[in-house]
Amino acid sequence: MRILITGASGQLGIELSEVLKGDLIKVYNTKEVQGGYKLDLTNYSAVEDFIIKKKPDVIINTASLTDVDKCEVERSLAFKVNAEAVKHIVRASRVIEAYLIHISTDYVFDGEKGLYKEEDLPNPINYYGLSKLLGETYALSYDDTLVLRTSGVFRHKGFPIYVYKTLKEGKEVSAFKGYYSPISARKLAEAISELIDYRKTGILNVAGERISRVDLAMKIKEKFNLGGSVKEVDDVKGWVAKRPFDSSLDISKAKKILSVDFYSLDENLRYMVV
Repeated sequence: MRILITGASGQLGIELSEVLKGDLIKVYNTKEVQGGYKLDLTNYSAVEDFIIKKKPDVIINTASLTDVDKCEVERSLAFKVNAEAVKHIVRASRVIEAYLIHISTDYVFDGEKGLYKEEDLPNPINYYGLSKLLGETYALSYDDTLVLRTSGVFRHKGFPIYVYKTLKEGKEVSAFKGYYSPISARKLAEAISELIDYRKTGILNVAGERISRVDLAMKIKEKFNLGGSVKEVDDVKGWVAKRPFDSSLDISKAKKILSVDFYSLDENLRYMVV
């Protein structure tokens, strides 16, 4: 099976390259990947040409501009990467009849209620969420697409890594009050590997269990016997974009489908790269 991974140098892309079996076509933009292909996803004709020539059986689109504040400021770039590029990946997928797995986010929701189901109505409150929602819409225009909504993916970056490193230095962690469903890139990659075999389509939530950032920080402090302290805050200094208060995802559907434990906190924290 030929599998094309966009965003191969990202956290999820790295883990997919480790977990997946078969003929992997790794695409990166800025950070070089050994044996990979450099491709700017905003060069739409080049993207379509590359996909059609390579003829993968499966495309996993992990590439995304995920810096929430950067998306708020550089809206044109966010739209190009998170939405417009998806349209052209879909166009090429349709030509070669590839199965497309598109990675999306809990930030398509406003965070007013939490534990969002796949069928709940999105209502993004920042431009990152809006651009990802537009990307979902393009992806779902193709019948052979699975949109995976996930949350707080971490490996060598992300909130859990910040917590670990800050506490290890004996410093104070500022933890936003809100809730989400963090997942390690490794567990998400393992879930995707299993999902490829099932060829599901539509939308599926694959994320960790709901937890507040404060409780997560305390758990990391306890689990790794770290110093420092944890402070709960309403806002984080320097944030440009609004964040949803509780963007946690209901993962009950994925739990029924998948055999892998992708959700338990202890299992996910095993795969922090610090």
